[in-house]
Amino acid sequence: MNEELKNILNKNGSLNEPFFFCISYDLSKFFVKPLKELPPDIKYSINEKVSSKIAKKHRIIKEPISYEEYKKRFDFIQEHIKAGNSYLLNLTSQTKIDPKLSLDEIYEKSRAKFKLKFFDDFVCFSPEKFIEIKKNKIYTHPMKGTIDSKIPNAEAMILGDKKEMAEHTMVVDLLRNDLGIVAKKIRVDKFRYIEKINAGEKKLLQVSSKISGHLEENWNEKIGDILTSILPAGSITGCPKKKTVEILKNCENYERDFYTGVFGVYENKTLNSAVMIRFIEKNKDGEFFYKSGGGITCDSDATSEFEELIDKIYLPF
Repeated sequence: MNEELKNILNKNGSLNEPFFFCISYDLSKFFVKPLKELPPDIKYSINEKVSSKIAKKHRIIKEPISYEEYKKRFDFIQEHIKAGNSYLLNLTSQTKIDPKLSLDEIYEKSRAKFKLKFFDDFVCFSPEKFIEIKKNKIYTHPMKGTIDSKIPNAEAMILGDKKEMAEHTMVVDLLRNDLGIVAKKIRVDKFRYIEKINAGEKKLLQVSSKISGHLEENWNEKIGDILTSILPAGSITGCPKKKTVEILKNCENYERDFYTGVFGVYENKTLNSAVMIRFIEKNKDGEFFYKSGGGITCDSDATSEFEELIDKIYLPF
């Protein structure tokens, strides 16, 4: 837990003034600022209504890691699963891309439920809500399970897939436990429903669930405690969380940094936030890297998971 981050968030929430926050995957980096002081080179959009219709195809040049390298990491994870150290791990990687666009252009063109352009460092266009708090209730909507909508009977196929069912159930259970740390009366309001996502050249079906819990009336004074207690997000780590994070650190061979962290806004006694997936980073040399990944279980197939990692590299225009 990052005590400095916790205290800053608690202080801002106690003031009951609107503020923005952006937190890295491992909580080591963060940016918290009142909305009235937010720099113009930070742009965001939260809970936008987005059509799943693809307006225009935009191809990007991708240079992913080799299948052989991915397979080494996949096999490393499978050994830990067999040893009983973890049973679900979200393996990610970075892919060098040439989008032919600036981060500003990508942000403006992208259509996504949650969008963020953070200085000239990165842009994300995430479909995944992290937590929402309103009327003293906390909600989370874990996403786990993706399929190309063009596949015949795609919805029935993914909802009936035993491997996908097991993986999603594990994440829902993990998120129920996470909310139980900070809230009471935890319940799964909706289990495994389908959302349509515009994924550049494809339309994807994504499986989500809705979980809720009750908070005390003064929850805004404890925003720091709430966020630092349940981060990093369960959907982008795995189960059990602590050991899985350790395994992934020894396996991924790159820094996630702000990728798979969270960003959000508090205002009017309401908090909205998103997991920073669908993420493009610009390094100091002006090179662009797309970070993506997927959940691995004992039933996962390396070839399919590698293809999913590459499929998730898209621009939602």
